[in-house]
Amino acid sequence: MSSEMIPRLKQLSDEENDTLAQLAAQLERKARRNVLRKCYYDGKYSLRRVSPVVPPQYYRLGLVLGWSAKAVDTLARRCNLDGFVWPDGDLGSLGVANILDDNNFESVSNSAITSSLIHACSFLVNTEGGEGEPRSLIHVKDALNATGEWNSRARRLDNLLSITGRGERDDSRSAVTAFALYLDDLTITAEFDSSGWTVDRQDHSWGVPAEVIAYKPLEPSRPFGASRISRAVMSLHSAALRTVIRMEGHADIYSYPELILLGADVDVFKNADGTQRDVWQVMMGRINGIPDDDEADNPRADVRQIPAASPQPHLDMLKQQAQLFSGETSIPLTSLGVSDMSNPTSADSYIASREDLISEAEGATDDMARGFRRSMIRALAIANDIGIDEVPTAWASLDTKWRSPVYLSRAAQADAGMKQLTAVPWLAETSVGLELVGLNEQQIRRAESERRRAGAAASVTQRLAAQLAERNAPPATPAADDQAPVEEPAAQ
Repeated sequence: MSSEMIPRLKQLSDEENDTLAQLAAQLERKARRNVLRKCYYDGKYSLRRVSPVVPPQYYRLGLVLGWSAKAVDTLARRCNLDGFVWPDGDLGSLGVANILDDNNFESVSNSAITSSLIHACSFLVNTEGGEGEPRSLIHVKDALNATGEWNSRARRLDNLLSITGRGERDDSRSAVTAFALYLDDLTITAEFDSSGWTVDRQDHSWGVPAEVIAYKPLEPSRPFGASRISRAVMSLHSAALRTVIRMEGHADIYSYPELILLGADVDVFKNADGTQRDVWQVMMGRINGIPDDDEADNPRADVRQIPAASPQPHLDMLKQQAQLFSGETSIPLTSLGVSDMSNPTSADSYIASREDLISEAEGATDDMARGFRRSMIRALAIANDIGIDEVPTAWASLDTKWRSPVYLSRAAQADAGMKQLTAVPWLAETSVGLELVGLNEQQIRRAESERRRAGAAASVTQRLAAQLAERNAPPATPAADDQAPVEEPAAQ
């Protein structure tokens, strides 16, 4: 895409057109590398040439390697946003559950995290729902279709360009046909059809309704982060793919014993009709006979055999490349499928083998938490019809809740939780205590609900028992002191 593919629109001001052109040019500069990384992730990257000794047909076999996708997905599966917490209030009263459900937020968060690992960043965009849609919407945009300007002093976006449609326009099949430009308290949407560009403006009170979800952001040089599919990862991926192609060629060529025939007639390699036999027929033949030539100096052909070459050098090279890839991405060698090492024999050794990956996940969630938190606060403001400047200060304590990147067995987690509850006994009466012993959010809600029902049932039973006891109790007899004195009759 080029900046000319989004022309200057007469419906926009000069300043707005300049911003649009600048963002379009920025999107174009990053497009080639972003597409390349997406190809590595999707397994669509193909090698143009391995070496001059490899036949060209091997490039058309479609051999792929999933190491780049493994580097992204292995880390993404340890960065799980379980929800949000609000220590100073009740999340249910704000409608968080409705927003999470309406937006399928688990899928949204996973998509945002995966996209940020591939392209270095992704964007969460908040919008109002239209007719028949939820009131508050949260969208994910990847770096192929969105970009913005980062304000390093305010630590937020000054604007965002989101490509919402591509199609045929001006003899191009992939031209931009729809976009949204998010400015401070203003959203401009434009769409192209046969009659030209149609522009719509919408004023609002939510600032620039977009947040950056970045992996390894580094200010001021890389505020939008760095891709998990780095240059080193792409280089090692390509080297390993070349090794796989060589192994495929080795299996077809060098795994067969090489035979040298001395003094044989070329007719033995032809069919009965005189046509040349296919190579595979010659190589796969198990019983062959070569007639003697009585007119030749050596009437009987001599056969010399050279043993087949071993594929071990290729396997050793692939294993070495896997070790380099493992060190670059912090992925255990066993996860790449080329190691003959046995699995760890204990939980401690298992965790130790993934210590670097765990620290990567913890760092990634720390960097991404702010964007998710701010996006949810803005979504709540839209749902409750509150301007971003009118958000209650109590909402500042709303925060993200991440699942632990350390995989522990239930027994180990329960044991560790019991030790903590022993040190602080009153935690056992809170939902935090239930989390410590390994219960998930659903189990905690069920347990608390059943506890409330059981408590209510016990209270009702106690009241009924008290009423029944009162009803069946014998009537109380008056006390001796309470009886009226009986007057004796006077003596006659």
